[in-house]
Order: sequence, then structure tokens, then C-alpha cells
Amino acid sequence: MAEITASMVKELRETTGAGMMDCKAALKEADGNMEQAIDWLRTKGLAKAAKKAGRVAAEGLVGIKTNGTTGVVVEVNSETDFVARNDQFQELVNKIAETALENGVDELASKNFPGKDMSIEDYVKELVGTIGENMNYRRGAQLSVENGAIAGYIHNATVPGLGKIGVLVALETTGDAAKAEALGKQIAMHIAAINPLSATVEDLDPAVVEREKAVLTEQARESGKPDNIIEKMIEGRIRKFYEEVVLLKQVFVVDGENTVEKAIKNAEGDVGAPIEFKGFVRFELGEGIEVEESDFAAEVAATAGV
Repeated sequence: MAEITASMVKELRETTGAGMMDCKAALKEADGNMEQAIDWLRTKGLAKAAKKAGRVAAEGLVGIKTNGTTGVVVEVNSETDFVARNDQFQELVNKIAETALENGVDELASKNFPGKDMSIEDYVKELVGTIGENMNYRRGAQLSVENGAIAGYIHNATVPGLGKIGVLVALETTGDAAKAEALGKQIAMHIAAINPLSATVEDLDPAVVEREKAVLTEQARESGKPDNIIEKMIEGRIRKFYEEVVLLKQVFVVDGENTVEKAIKNAEGDVGAPIEFKGFVRFELGEGIEVEESDFAAEVAATAGV
């Protein structure tokens, strides 16, 4: 039996919103496995069926640059938000994004920093000594279309083009590029707010779908209904799941009525040509990075009987 620590209980509680004792029971039932514990809580109706998301555990900025048919998004991390508000750090992120737009994101850290006879990686290291805080270029992504538009959107912008969440949307069309870009920006705002797991059902990770089916099946079985009824229940609930996590199946937040897929179709008349949704990228600052926490809180919780 794995040791169930106070920090594990705390993490599960923050992730699911379930009570402390329920979280402790779930972790014991799952032998310390966090994902299985979440599923156990959901099966018992004790946790929200929320999408799993990386907790923001690093500071810095996400930057976006577009030129019409190509767009890039980059993330550069710092230790504190104070440094992210520093003009020199903001210029750093802007220049890295500009370099990515001009040269692509592949092996970006090894490419020359604009105006410097050194790589981006080496220049960032040099700035660590100047600014006095650890920093690093973390990742970048790029989208392109042959015709149409790449739209970019920064949520909670610190300055234009830089902020905490950056989204790129690619729309392929031979119609009015400016109108396509305006539509793309609306879709990017939707993505920033709703955080879909994929663009289409086909793009959704099969492991995510199987895990959801397993949870839904266990929930249905606890109702005591026969297998043929359970199968129909699962089909309906999986369709509902797709509507919650797949972008083109989601209700478009801009009009609150049509799906994103339908909204794109409706826009074709205004744009003047068919529109094909080619993809999206969403970067949220610090997602997937874990910061080591002090053991003090865990020790206090442990003394309280967790």
C-alpha cells in the first residue's frame, strides 16, 4: 500500500473540489495513483467531471506574432511575475517571437538572437546574470495556411502581443482574408476561455475517450440498469462529452447558440468562399510545469490528522 501524504490529499482536493476525507479515501482505494483516485471520486459522484489541465506553476510571458498566413506562439519563463513586467524581459520575448516568425520554431533556441552574435539560448543565459533571476525559453509552435488567415489572440495581455494565454487559429479560404482573420480571432478568444482538448473528435486522444467511457460505464452500472440500457446511456453521455471538450462541437461563446463548426459554415457567405478549419494552438503560461512546494503546509496538515 502506497503512503498517502498530506500533499497528495491537498493536490487531489484542489483538482476535484471533493472533501478532504473523500480525497483520502480515494487515494487509498487507488493505492496512491492520482488519476485513478480522480476517476474513483467521479464514479462516486464526488468530483466534477472537469477537464484535466496543467496547473500554472511558472511565471513569464507567452508571445504571439503573425504575418497573415503564418503565426507563431512562444513561451519564455521567469521565476517571478515581477520580472515578466520588466521591459527588458518583454523585449526578450518579443525578439524571440520575431525570430520564430522569420525562421520557424524548430531548434529555435540555437538560432541567433537579433542584433547579437550569440544564440537565443546563450543570450537568455547572459540576461540571467543581468536581471538576476533564472529564465528560459521553453517552447514554441507555428501554424501556416496557403490561403486564408492565421489569427492570434492574447488573453490578459501585459502589453500588446504578450500575456498569460496565447492562441493561434488557422483558417484556409480563398475568400476575404481580413474577414477570415476576424472570425479566427473570435474563435481564438473562445479557445482561450474554454480550452478544448482537440479540434475534432478524430483528433481527440483515444486514451482520454477510453478513460471517460470507463468512468461513465461504472457510474451507469451503479444505477443498477441492464446492460442494453447502460450501452445507450454511455453513447449519449459520450456525445455530451464531445460537446464539452471538442472545439468544433462546442457552443460558440460569441453567439451562445451555434456550434463553432456551424459558426464557421455560417461565415462563409460573408467571407465569400468556403472556410476550412485547419487547426489551433493554445499556450497557457506555466501549464505542465510543477513547482516544488514547501513541506510546511503538508506538515501542518499532517498534524491535523490528515
